Amino acid sequence: MAVRKIDAHQHFWKYNQTEYEWIGEDQHVLKRDFLPDDLIKELDKITYTGSIAVQARQSLDETRWLLKIAEQYDQILGVVGWLDLQSRDVDKQLDEFAGNQWLKGVRHVLHDEPDNKYMLKPAFVNGISMLAENNLVYEILIFPRHLASAIELVSLFPKQQFVLDHIAKPDIRNGNISEWKKGMEHISRFTNVSVKVSGMVTEADHKNWKPADFKPYLELILKTFGDDRILLGSDWPVCLLAASYSQVMCLAEGFFEKASQKAMAKIQGGNAARIYRL
Repeated sequence: MAVRKIDAHQHFWKYNQTEYEWIGEDQHVLKRDFLPDDLIKELDKITYTGSIAVQARQSLDETRWLLKIAEQYDQILGVVGWLDLQSRDVDKQLDEFAGNQWLKGVRHVLHDEPDNKYMLKPAFVNGISMLAENNLVYEILIFPRHLASAIELVSLFPKQQFVLDHIAKPDIRNGNISEWKKGMEHISRFTNVSVKVSGMVTEADHKNWKPADFKPYLELILKTFGDDRILLGSDWPVCLLAASYSQVMCLAEGFFEKASQKAMAKIQGGNAARIYRL
């Protein structure tokens, strides 16, 4: 049976400067619309079945929009949206969204919050507490400096499925690995935490990266999380700041290809299918 290959992390948007202010002045390649027809061309090039669409704005309207896209395109296998987990009305939001078959998880852009312990605020923790009963994954988007708080958060919820985005965004550009390594070794001990191998090229030197730059990070990921808790994602179109879609996916696959056929099947799609209940 052919492997069902899944891109576990990509984005869509209709660009405007106001709603995507995080796209910098020098990031012109991102300042246009990126929609399903664009993605499907990229998936076809590398024979991937489909993808998980992840929020790029902290908006309930964007969550609604992504869910409509998933309904319309067979290649969009699920959505990781945004809910206001700190809202007093989070239960009402869950009533609206959690029954949707395409919503697989929730994410907040934690690394942009000035408080490194934002995820430990009582209201936020309360929101997280409601996700497991609704079969929703929580995706953790952080830098290495946030790993201590993330470890504390996941320790509170042993039955909640967590996914760590972009291998926690280590400073690959400067080769800083020690703080990240210590935190990843610790958080990997929680078996309800998986990790996305995605977003690496944008943490490296955009113009001069080489495959060897990522080897120590990927070796640690494989050693600590094992092949049952690794997912591959492109982070398209953000990846275009440093590499093409095919380059990004082939980079990760090239490292893991030494694994067994069974392990590759899990990393390329089996784990995503299981974790997101596809």
